[in-house]
Amino acid sequence: MRNGARNRGWIVSLLMVMVLVLLAACGNGNNNGANGGNGNAPEGNGTNGGNGAAESGLVADIKERGKLVAGVKFDTKLFGLKDPGTGNVEGFDIDIAKALAKKLFGDESKLELKEVTSQTRIPMLNNGEIDLIVATMTITEKRKEEVDFSEVYFKAGQSLLVKKGSAIKGLDDVTKDTKVLGVKGATSIKNIEEKVAGLKVQQYQNYQEAFTALKAGQGEVLTTDNAILFGMTQQDPNYELAGDIFTDEPYGMAMKKGETEWVTYVNEFLAELKSSGEYDKIYEKWIGEKPAAE
Repeated sequence: MRNGARNRGWIVSLLMVMVLVLLAACGNGNNNGANGGNGNAPEGNGTNGGNGAAESGLVADIKERGKLVAGVKFDTKLFGLKDPGTGNVEGFDIDIAKALAKKLFGDESKLELKEVTSQTRIPMLNNGEIDLIVATMTITEKRKEEVDFSEVYFKAGQSLLVKKGSAIKGLDDVTKDTKVLGVKGATSIKNIEEKVAGLKVQQYQNYQEAFTALKAGQGEVLTTDNAILFGMTQQDPNYELAGDIFTDEPYGMAMKKGETEWVTYVNEFLAELKSSGEYDKIYEKWIGEKPAAE
């Protein structure tokens, strides 16, 4: 009888341990579920577990990292230009990126700017060095094969920059023998070479190099989007735009192919920025006029 009693006692103890283990596991599961709902919700408001699931891709990764990494130009006045004295980068694109960081974190300073050029921006995006491109990037069907774009956030058009007094007054004055300068990777080179038979554009790494070459007399015309060229006329009033625009160049923010949730988030941000009037303020600050009504 004593052996039987001991056996029953051992069995009861074992059952009690098993019950305690099961209860502990259930408690941890519940706590994990609550934390999962809170983890990546904006401004800590994550009591709804669906928020965590809805932001399970790049948006969640960016929030967990604690900063947005944007690829921007460092050489394009009005859009993204680095001051060599202070090291600050300023422009229209920079302010758009700051506003996006503010939407993500409630703090526009949680932003890292990485320099891109027309040639390096897509490789840097696809390598994961940046979260998106905000760098005067024209939306084209060919580029859509490599990246996903946001809605249009700036409407530009291709034009020509010449020294004041130039005989070139517009595209009709450009021939195959005209020394035209451009930037590698920009759609403007293909556009003008298609419009002027036999023309071969001299290509430079960035806009400041191309503008310096123009001022040094190495070319007669610099071509790219009118908004970028307008910034150059502010840098040096001896230069002016010649003729009307001859293409439509809608700018979009580019994101890695397939990041659908991130594209949706950025489009919602743009819609909010425009409806709040903040977009108009940024536009007028840099371009000097209100944006045309859509």
